[in-house]
Amino acid sequence: MIRFGLLGCGRIAKRHSELLGGNHIDRASLVAVCDVVKPRADALGAKFGVDAYDNLDEFLARKDIDAVAVLTPSGMHPQHAIACARAGKHVVVEKPMALRLQDADDMIRACDEAGVKLFVVKQNRFNVPVVKAREALEAGRFGRLVLGTVRVRWCRDQAYYDQDAWRGTWAYDGGVLTNQASHHIDMLEWFFGDVVSVHARATTALVKVETEDTAVATLKFRNGALGVIEATTAVRPKDLEGSLSILGEKGTVEIAGFAVNQIRHWNFVDPLPSDKLVVEKFSVNPPNVYGFGHQAYYQHVVDCLLHQSAALVDGLQGRKSLELISALYESIETGQEVALRFEPRRSKLGVPT
Repeated sequence: MIRFGLLGCGRIAKRHSELLGGNHIDRASLVAVCDVVKPRADALGAKFGVDAYDNLDEFLARKDIDAVAVLTPSGMHPQHAIACARAGKHVVVEKPMALRLQDADDMIRACDEAGVKLFVVKQNRFNVPVVKAREALEAGRFGRLVLGTVRVRWCRDQAYYDQDAWRGTWAYDGGVLTNQASHHIDMLEWFFGDVVSVHARATTALVKVETEDTAVATLKFRNGALGVIEATTAVRPKDLEGSLSILGEKGTVEIAGFAVNQIRHWNFVDPLPSDKLVVEKFSVNPPNVYGFGHQAYYQHVVDCLLHQSAALVDGLQGRKSLELISALYESIETGQEVALRFEPRRSKLGVPT
């Protein structure tokens, strides 16, 4: 049994607490919660019959906590994840793992030094339609990849940002690219591989916040494919879609729905008998009030901890996604195309003389 504590009892804690506190994850349980706003912690603790804290040191001093889900504002993830690691707790941190690459490096180092595992929440990778598309990719059914696009068309009005002072700030949250679209950006990179360069533009269209609520970007992948990111929280009056399109020389798949959870198109030059089953049986995530991929994600975390296996999204994978997001913001600020990784141009290393 892996015993979890929740650090941060805000909006996202609902999904995590219902899964862990409601005994929906095999061999996992919720034993304590913590939030600086004591009434919020008390309410969540009372709901699931577990102890509630507003003091981090007291919370982490509990010997019966094996892992902590860090659900605090993004800008606070590093200090909280590092504190958990130093207390000997495995860390499950919500997206994005941090807002600065140096902070991500510090989190990875702290977990390595403490001998604990670091997991970054990317639950959409566990959506059933996404799993099936990934299987097709690994089987080579797309052939050479040509174009990948993600679209996040959601509604977040002023009332959403006014819920907490940290929302929409550079120091603690970031904009639509960092918060709402980070899952989809990760998905694009997961399917298409390393990004060579990006060019992005952004604006704050309909709300009063420091950061952007609308952004577009083009990407060039190392394998020669191109990519497009369209992300906005300025859809009105309600959410429209969160989608991923994969176009290759031998096939096209588009997964749409509210959160990359429904197959819209599944077409291959060389069809298989199993394609009909995929469309009929796996086209939509099974109905689940706990959020599409969170249940499978947590089961994966528990299995990794119990069997000492590698995580699908560890600290290095989380950092890779953050590096891409950081490059997008660099491009927005400079107006220039931004390269992601250093490429030696004048180094003599490995070059015949």
